Amino acid sequence: MHEGNHGQLPASFFELIRTSEKPVLVDFWAEWCGPCRIVTPTIERLSREYAGRLLTVKVNVDKKPFIAQEYRVQGIPTIMLFWKGEPRMRLTGAYPYEAIKQNLEENWPRDAARSSNGSGSNARARPGSSGSFTPG
Repeated sequence: MHEGNHGQLPASFFELIRTSEKPVLVDFWAEWCGPCRIVTPTIERLSREYAGRLLTVKVNVDKKPFIAQEYRVQGIPTIMLFWKGEPRMRLTGAYPYEAIKQNLEENWPRDAARSSNGSGSNARARPGSSGSFTPG
């Protein structure tokens, strides 16, 4: 299911992470996972802060176990950053906002558009403008 208004998205997760023109931040989670619920507001915040430069995806490991298995996700939440189909970052556990953002910045692809640096002087993003996607 596609959330937001960002045109046509690929039909599969694997096609999405391979063909996206933006880095893809993936949140592997499950409904029963307490730490996953703790991380959700951080992922949503990063999605807003990187609006137009980052695609965010939530993968429910109970509903899409083959995706989790493909990337050897053994604990949740697991947060991964992909660029051109390749994993660039992996965090497992309920990390705080600052740690996830620092890892995101440290692993940001050099040939991708960079986030604004700190001051928040850029215009605010419209809701849904980050381009979140939940594989169907």
